Amino acid sequence: MTAPATASRADRTARTEGTGASMRARVGDEIVVRGTTAGVVARDGEVVGLHHPDGSPPYDVRWAENGRVTLYFPGPDAHVRHLTHAPAGDGRGPAE
Repeated sequence: MTAPATASRADRTARTEGTGASMRARVGDEIVVRGTTAGVVARDGEVVGLHHPDGSPPYDVRWAENGRVTLYFPGPDAHVRHLTHAPAGDGRGPAE
């Protein structure tokens, strides 16, 4: 039997990317915060503003529970959910 191969640096980065200070977001993405302690309320919100062109924190987030926009510095209990947005069409269907 052989020992399992150790994860490459790229593998480790891929697993941890999207949490805490290492996350990258775009306007329209969703921030999801899940507490790790009993009694901590889970919450989510939409990224409505960026402070850095590379998408690193902090973010302006509109929270779903109350619609309030706050400056948010994500912790290790947060991750970004990248949402894909379909290009706006004219509603007529595919071109012929």
